Amino acid sequence: MLFQQVVNGLALGAVYALIALGYTMVYGILELINFAHGEIYMIGAYLGILLLAFLTAVGFTQHHLILSLILVFLGSGFYCAAYGLTLERVAYRPLRHANRLSPLISAIGMSIFLQNYVMLAQGSADKVFPHILNSEPINAWGVPVSPLQIFIILTSVLLMIGLQFFVRRSRLGKAMRATAQDKRMAGLVGIDINRVIAITFIIGSILASAAGVMVAMYYGLVNFFIGYVAGIKAFTAAVLGGIGNIPGAMVGGFILGLVESLGASYISSEYKDVFSFLILIGVLILRPGGLLGEKETEKV
Repeated sequence: MLFQQVVNGLALGAVYALIALGYTMVYGILELINFAHGEIYMIGAYLGILLLAFLTAVGFTQHHLILSLILVFLGSGFYCAAYGLTLERVAYRPLRHANRLSPLISAIGMSIFLQNYVMLAQGSADKVFPHILNSEPINAWGVPVSPLQIFIILTSVLLMIGLQFFVRRSRLGKAMRATAQDKRMAGLVGIDINRVIAITFIIGSILASAAGVMVAMYYGLVNFFIGYVAGIKAFTAAVLGGIGNIPGAMVGGFILGLVESLGASYISSEYKDVFSFLILIGVLILRPGGLLGEKETEKV
């Protein structure tokens, strides 16, 4: 029972971590909380359903299941990347030098707009993800584990490792770290700040879309409101690990998923959200910068 709940928590935490990476990357560079990021995740889930339903209707998934899933992830990622880029260009770039409250209000407004846009376009009823994957559990040490849970955990971990490698090793990743440290100095040494910020939004949106597709596969249902709830949880995970810290967002997401799963199983499923926020409050009291966050130094 404990092992099964741990697996459930890891699968849920992997999704939170992927969404939290978008929050923490944007905050690390712009010191902005992109509250519309949860809606990008929601749009990714809807696109996963629409693309897979189309491929199933034309009979493509019957003969090319793996290729179909790859196309769904790629199509959803491309579309959500366009949404993320549009958000940055329309809602945030014009307000980059405005009062700090203005981009925050813009982010909340875009979140509400995207929720209602999807509701009007797709309806308020739940959408069902086509059941095409084998759901028969695998016996692991006497505990049934879903192949889909293993897929979600492994895929999420690979994406997070790939992101960390990209940020640490690639030239663009170094430009992103330089921009996060000091935008003015980064611009003086020839880094295109606007390009770096746009790519940051694109990468975060692609990761959120992957999380949305995997959640749609896991639960089988999506609606226009799932982005708000998941966005708040992912933001909590980012703060828990240390906002602006990529490994911190990963750790915070997994901790949050484990706390929710174990709390719902052994205490009460009605208060699973309460457990998560109690952990967050405790961390903010004892370590305001988050578990892996560094103490801020004043920029000269």
